[in-house]
Amino acid sequence: MRSYLNRFIRSQRIRVALVSFVLGGTCLTSCVSTKHLSYFQQEPGKADALTVAARYVPTIQPGDVLSIQVNSLNPEASSFFNPYAAFAIADRGPQTNTIASTTPLPSVNGYIVDNEGKIEVPMLGKVDVKGKTVTEIKDQLRQSLKEYLKEPTVNVRNQNFRISVMGEVTRPSLYTIPNEQITLLEALSLSGDVTIYGRRDNVLLIREENGQRTFTRIDLTRRDLFTSPYYYLHPNDVVYVEPGRARAATADRTNQLLPIVLSGLSFVAIIFSRF
Repeated sequence: MRSYLNRFIRSQRIRVALVSFVLGGTCLTSCVSTKHLSYFQQEPGKADALTVAARYVPTIQPGDVLSIQVNSLNPEASSFFNPYAAFAIADRGPQTNTIASTTPLPSVNGYIVDNEGKIEVPMLGKVDVKGKTVTEIKDQLRQSLKEYLKEPTVNVRNQNFRISVMGEVTRPSLYTIPNEQITLLEALSLSGDVTIYGRRDNVLLIREENGQRTFTRIDLTRRDLFTSPYYYLHPNDVVYVEPGRARAATADRTNQLLPIVLSGLSFVAIIFSRF
């Protein structure tokens, strides 16, 4: 009878220890209102329409790196205007149609735009590209190459279109944008979206243009994001998602309760060893 009573008391102690451990773990989590997690909020059942911000068309600036591929009816003659083609093939690696993460920065294989906004092309010499779109540069080069090639075609791409996504996202990184067009929402999707601890109502966008660096706060929970001039990202933009109070509270609570949880686990282990 006494043996049965002792086993009963030990089993009760184990149950109490397990319940305490579960309650302690529950305290480590915090409830977050869906109001702070939902994007593009609107009243239920109400339809609306917004005029999306004008599509951003980037222009070439000093320091950019241009990839220029020239083709014509005479491939041998065309190769003279493609001094970086061999390097591009060697560094290309596996190809993908998706936006790529860049870690570390790739080597420079292209025409670097100098401080005067010019590049130097074989036979053509200095070509002014500052403030022009890649389409304008392509047409300009094609006209100039008609003097040397028969029916030339030119493909131009800016290799310096990169954006950074930092903070409370799943995959913070530096990303190269091959099609030179990306929205803030696409950048966040690319990085795996904002974590449950990130502040969706106060995303910081850092942009540098004309020698000035601007800091803009964006609320992802509002639908007017689509009409914002910051909806389309520019080259070298930095998107920073700051942590919310839940992240700080979780970290503080973990530091406070970790010794208690460890003590509880030790107690459970001792009880099991005596059972």
